[in-house]
Amino acid sequence: MSAPTRIRRIARKRGSLLLSAVAASTLLATAACGAAAPAGGGDAAAPPNKDDKLTITVYSKFTDREYGVVTKALDKLKAKFPNITIKHEGNQDDDKLTQSIRGGNPPDVAISFYTDNLGAWCSTGSFQDLKPYIDRDKIDLEQIPQAVRDYTSYQGKRCAMPMLADVYGFFYNKTQFAAKGIAGPPKNTTELFEDVKKLTEFNPDGSIKTAGFLPSMPFYANQAQYWAPNFGAKFIGPDGKSSLASSPGWKEMFEFQKKLIDFYGGHEKVEKFKAGLGDEYSKDNGFQSGKLSMIYDGEFRTAFLKDQMPSLDYGTAPAPVLDSLAGQYGGGFGTGTIIAIPKGAKNPGAAWELIKQASLDTDTLVEMANGLNNVPSTKDSLSSPNLKMPPQFKTFTDIYNSGKLVANPTTPIGDAFLKAVNDFAEKWQAGSVPDLDAGLKKVDAQINDELAQKGAGG
Repeated sequence: MSAPTRIRRIARKRGSLLLSAVAASTLLATAACGAAAPAGGGDAAAPPNKDDKLTITVYSKFTDREYGVVTKALDKLKAKFPNITIKHEGNQDDDKLTQSIRGGNPPDVAISFYTDNLGAWCSTGSFQDLKPYIDRDKIDLEQIPQAVRDYTSYQGKRCAMPMLADVYGFFYNKTQFAAKGIAGPPKNTTELFEDVKKLTEFNPDGSIKTAGFLPSMPFYANQAQYWAPNFGAKFIGPDGKSSLASSPGWKEMFEFQKKLIDFYGGHEKVEKFKAGLGDEYSKDNGFQSGKLSMIYDGEFRTAFLKDQMPSLDYGTAPAPVLDSLAGQYGGGFGTGTIIAIPKGAKNPGAAWELIKQASLDTDTLVEMANGLNNVPSTKDSLSSPNLKMPPQFKTFTDIYNSGKLVANPTTPIGDAFLKAVNDFAEKWQAGSVPDLDAGLKKVDAQINDELAQKGAGG
């Protein structure tokens, strides 16, 4: 997988911490400017006839090699509708999509990397309700894990389908493990801490030479949403409000991070070591260069390693969990690409046929998964003999299909709540938060204010 590919992934996950807040505000402005309600509750638009000649326009953010992979997969619809032309316009971000909807000239199909924007898309009616199509065609949604169904719907309204998924787990250096007499990857935080102590090496001056695992956040794939499932930490409570202070997992998580930082000799030493690590998307990534023995990362890292460091002997595993959550081991965080029909689409019936092809057809999903090194999103595609991935990839398909997959909650403020938590984590690790409980309550209040404002504005 090339650096531009990985940057595209980061744009979806980390870059969206800034972008999606803007996109969410724009989407809510769309509603204020008279966006109609979604098409839910009405009849599904009829599918095209086999001989109908029409063009389906698709917006996505895919570019370069990935654009070609996805275009080829979308064109498989021609086997059923040979006279339909698929016009796939790549490098179209959510802002461009929003502008097209507001201007009354949207594409027929929208593909978005920003799953955390779904609450805004749905609540404003920018994406149409797909329930009439699903009911008419008797679609078996049980083919899709519950967590994935959750991040493609909002308040019970299904306004998107999953196309492919990203799953996060743990990578570890098998050579370094063997050298320190460690038999296998840690399964809980106690084992993780003990392994860190064995694997870490210090220079004569006390600076870090090799780190077993860095807790720094945000850093590489150390993001609040990827850590949270392993500590049972919940972002939003049953009342729809931020639950950082009332969900014990957050305190456990932040205290564990502080314990690791203290082991390394403090925040300054960690930051100095971190500054010497290579860019996440380069060959000199800290894990790939051997300076980090363990990291959180997504399934796409297997492609990076094959590309950039094929000699590295590494393993993958589910991320270690809090000792008291042993039953949760084997799960993890999942997110993915979503595909939908925008409000005002000119060919909604044909658009739905393309969405079915891209989100439910086994051969199409497997072809895209092989080309993009992502997890295919249905149970049938996961078990396809045509899925060609390295052995380490199986960890991520197992997590995806474990019944323990966790996704972000969908909210009308996009992923602004994630940015708030990651910002807090950075301050906490730097020692700028004297009282953890009070600090978590303060972040709750900040997030709840935003939720209240969007709720009133929506």
